[in-house]
Amino acid sequence: MPHLDAAYRFARWLSRSAADTDDIVQEAFLRAFRGYDGFRGGDVKAWLLTIVRNCHATAVQQQQRRATVPLPEDHEEALRSVSVEVATSPDPESASAAADEKRTLDRLIAALPEEHREVLVLRELEDMSYREIAAVTQMPIGTVMSRLARARAALRGKWLAETAGEPRAVR
Repeated sequence: MPHLDAAYRFARWLSRSAADTDDIVQEAFLRAFRGYDGFRGGDVKAWLLTIVRNCHATAVQQQQRRATVPLPEDHEEALRSVSVEVATSPDPESASAAADEKRTLDRLIAALPEEHREVLVLRELEDMSYREIAAVTQMPIGTVMSRLARARAALRGKWLAETAGEPRAVR
């Protein structure tokens, strides 16, 4: 249970849909509960996030077989997902600018290819080591490192292109 938030965040970045995320996390925790007796030690968080990743892959395969088109997400849900912490923001202008930057960053990360998005989320948002990411994604550490470098470069390029020419507030 201490890794529920990490599992949910990872599933949310993978699936991009709140309903799918709930299903993926629920299935992952059921699989983890059923398979806990077979767990042979190691990092529980990496083990759980591997299960989340596998549940996401299974869900994608099932969706492709059904060939359904998901409905666009509700705009109210998008507004709820943005959290503005007023306590850390001294004024409304700073809070608004921070919220805009967070929305932009979230949108740009979501636009990355899945192979880049998953390693970026695991490293930067979940603060996992290269070794842990390699265990979760079942790929060599060198591949993790190169995908992470490409993901960071792509995100940086998208960020600079997005924010180029935007006026910035003078502080």
